[in-house]
Amino acid sequence: MTVSEDEARRVAEGARQREWRGPSFARELFLGRFRPDLIHPRPEPDPEVARHGQEYLDRLRAFCERAIDGARIDREGRVPDEVVAGLREIGAFGMKIAPEYGGIGLNHLYYNRALALVGSASPAVGAMLSAHQSIGVPEPLKLFGTEEQKRAFLPRCARGEISAFLLTEPDVGSDPARLAATAERDGDSYLLDGVKLWTTNGVVADLLVVMAKVPDAGITAFVVEADSPGITVEHRNEFMGLRGLENGVTRLHRVRVPAVNRIGEEGEGLRIALTTLTTGRLAMPATCAAAGKWCLRVGREWSQARIQWGKPIARHEAIGSRLAFIAATTFAMEAVLDLVSELADEGGRDIRIEAAIAKLYGSEMAWRMADDLVQIRGGRGFETADSLVARGERGVPAEQLLRDLRIYRIFEGSSEIMRLLIAREAVDTHLKVAGGLIEPDSSLTEKRRALTSAGRFYARWLPSLAVGRGQLPLSYGDFHVSRHPNLAAHLRYVERAARRLARETFFAMSRWRGRLETKQRLLARVVDIGSELFVMTAACVHAERLRDQDDHGRQAYRLADVFCRQARQRVEALFAELMHNTDVADQALVRQLLEGDYRWLEEGILDPTAEGPWIADTTPGPATTPNVHRHIP
Repeated sequence: MTVSEDEARRVAEGARQREWRGPSFARELFLGRFRPDLIHPRPEPDPEVARHGQEYLDRLRAFCERAIDGARIDREGRVPDEVVAGLREIGAFGMKIAPEYGGIGLNHLYYNRALALVGSASPAVGAMLSAHQSIGVPEPLKLFGTEEQKRAFLPRCARGEISAFLLTEPDVGSDPARLAATAERDGDSYLLDGVKLWTTNGVVADLLVVMAKVPDAGITAFVVEADSPGITVEHRNEFMGLRGLENGVTRLHRVRVPAVNRIGEEGEGLRIALTTLTTGRLAMPATCAAAGKWCLRVGREWSQARIQWGKPIARHEAIGSRLAFIAATTFAMEAVLDLVSELADEGGRDIRIEAAIAKLYGSEMAWRMADDLVQIRGGRGFETADSLVARGERGVPAEQLLRDLRIYRIFEGSSEIMRLLIAREAVDTHLKVAGGLIEPDSSLTEKRRALTSAGRFYARWLPSLAVGRGQLPLSYGDFHVSRHPNLAAHLRYVERAARRLARETFFAMSRWRGRLETKQRLLARVVDIGSELFVMTAACVHAERLRDQDDHGRQAYRLADVFCRQARQRVEALFAELMHNTDVADQALVRQLLEGDYRWLEEGILDPTAEGPWIADTTPGPATTPNVHRHIP
């Protein structure tokens, strides 16, 4: 299916949430406005909510310790049926579902802590639960479903009927304009046709959320019974990590779905999917933060026990620096997870950028920490846990963690797509006031109107970027505490860097105008700088909160201080790369590579690739292979 670049952009832009429904700390940050008052001080949690959440975490921990064997799941490539039954018994499939629909009713904070706990026992089990509740049937129905739909499906999901989310297709990833699955109206029903790929939970699902294109209306969302005639799970996919994931290829052929199962209106499916993912993405940084904690524990204990050249390897700077990175980054990741979860619970905030940063930053840093742990462990990091146990050593599954975490940089929006998504939201204000000047196909009238609007906005905005509180030596004094590291200095840096980032973004827009969207590496650096500044702020706020509660306050300040020092180094390097980089040379080389000029460089090897098309055939029609769907009793 061929779709023009302009059409693809229109579809993606049409699915965006146009208006900002509340304040956003991250949005203000990208505009050069450092507003810590939007996230500090944090309100005290509701004691009853905290008690309820902690009681459930205690039950869940006991179950995980008793029943979940992560090594077995990785070895056998399947979550045992008895584990699923046990999760159902303790209500794990309804953690995020309100009690009036049969669920546990955890808020975002405790739900994400629960996913972190389960994910530390088995990332595959954590992925099953999060795919079911964070993006499966419960979340879109909670946000967009009718009361009748909620009462029909949410109690089933809470009892443990597993749900899956079907959007991706063999030839459609982050370009939804090319979606090929169709839904044709037939009386009081729709007939669905298409093939869906990477359907997490799809192999064992009882209920599906399916995205399909209604003619003349657009992408639409439906709740579909997984055992409906015409649905075939053609293949269970196998991966390098998350080997217990029940992920497959699902074919739909003339599948009849009642119109009452449509979520929202026709054409709203992509908007529903993107809105669902705003908070749904927080499941990933929850697992990533848990992975950081495990890397820290194993790295600390191992680097104390391992002696080389007369002292523990942690005392050697080369290893100690990796351990310091893991500790400081784990603290910062937990700070971001808690902060964004609380903002989601508070309501009245627009956290689309904050949630996207949490997913992007968490997945990238968790991978780095897992890689560092493998390096710290040396040869033992490359060896499997089973092999270590067989020869009499502690079974540390470091290599499994590395395999499991790799997908998080791709799941629910690859890091590259997440950076573009964040960049689009970060420049939204500029596009609203000056879009007519930037877009090459704008009419003369639109350009004149935009010029007037932009003149008013930039006359006020640009001078505000010249000076700020970050230049005042005593500003943010709440974070300068006697006998503690000076976090106020880091917040002053964030304020100055935010204004600098806003200026650089404006200069880039002025230079590239409509072509800015093609400068993806420049946009990625802008996003990475903003992400670091956001995480630095979250770490400082988290440290001050712990200090105020007399809960490891001094240590928290130390962790935040070290993290901010490390982050500032990364920020300065990114600023330097904004204007001094190899982007032009890289793209020139890529063009020559695609033209075949360097095929000689590929000679002298054997290619183990199996023959076959790069992308599988997705022609609609009846299934020609057995159905590998299985129901978990």
